Amino acid sequence: MASLDVFHQDIFSEIALTTAVEKYPFKPTGIGDLELFEPDPIRTTALAVEQRQGKLVLIPFSDRGEEGTQRTTEKRQARYFDVPRLMHSDTITAQEIQNIRSFGSETELMQIETEVARRVNGPTGLTSNIEYTWEYQRLAAIQGLCLDADGEVKFDWFQEFGITKPSDIVFNLQLNADGSAVKPNSIRPLCNNIVRSMARKSQGAFVPTTEVYALAGDAFWDELTNHPDVTKTYYNWAAAQELRQGNAFQAMRFGGINWFNYRGSDDASTIHVATNQAKFFPKGAPGIFKVAYAPGETFEWVNTPGKPIYILPIFDTQRKMWWKVEAYSYPLHICTRPEVLFSAVLG
Repeated sequence: MASLDVFHQDIFSEIALTTAVEKYPFKPTGIGDLELFEPDPIRTTALAVEQRQGKLVLIPFSDRGEEGTQRTTEKRQARYFDVPRLMHSDTITAQEIQNIRSFGSETELMQIETEVARRVNGPTGLTSNIEYTWEYQRLAAIQGLCLDADGEVKFDWFQEFGITKPSDIVFNLQLNADGSAVKPNSIRPLCNNIVRSMARKSQGAFVPTTEVYALAGDAFWDELTNHPDVTKTYYNWAAAQELRQGNAFQAMRFGGINWFNYRGSDDASTIHVATNQAKFFPKGAPGIFKVAYAPGETFEWVNTPGKPIYILPIFDTQRKMWWKVEAYSYPLHICTRPEVLFSAVLG
């Protein structure tokens, strides 16, 4: 019979388990794979965002000897946002590991260690569910929101920073019966306008290496890649064959924008871009997207720079009937310049 005394081993301590999680490479998908959000470990439970609105002005002529125009120093504003908490747990009972050694020749310690690793780091384990939630939060952030799991808005970054959210841009991608475009040569001007507007609204956040990205829903992607404006661009390229064969969940560059058919959750509803929409955002624009990690709640981690995930083991010292492992994460995915975010819808 397996014994829960093995959980008193050093490998099952809080620090050892938290460190072990860090050794597992994060396997992001979609937005996470873009490495869009700059990690910002903080030592407090609130994130401070400081803003200073700069402005260039035209200087009027003045006569020699007269006083020139006085420069007005910008005022700074600071806003504080409490970092939310994610907490997820699993419990291993004595009954579950009864006769565990009968399933193989491994030692009792090795098998229980494997079971703990599966529940913590497995495909549907604690850390996988936290990473799944991170992707959900990243998708919300590129739309100017911070959402709870049920869709409740915790922060609307447009409102928080006093920005008026722009209206959806209408893409008319409809075709005539003969396959010609209802509105030919109309897609590039829309793309150009998005890139220009985003660069202008960034007010200096764009650098030479900044690029514009778009996550497209399924219907939007299918109509876009089948539109003559797009297919003509790729007609003499090797990529044209791929467009004709189908390119679900693929990517292309068109109109100065990197387009992706975003693949979210398998249910196409929990984490998804609406099928008839596209979301636009910049990549490589310093300071626009950040993820703050607040410190853990135990004495080991208080006032230390936050880590992405903390693992806390809890042992039933009285009855010795269960061993519980808790996973914590304190992330805040934030867009500090929501005015650069745009959305499009099929017309």
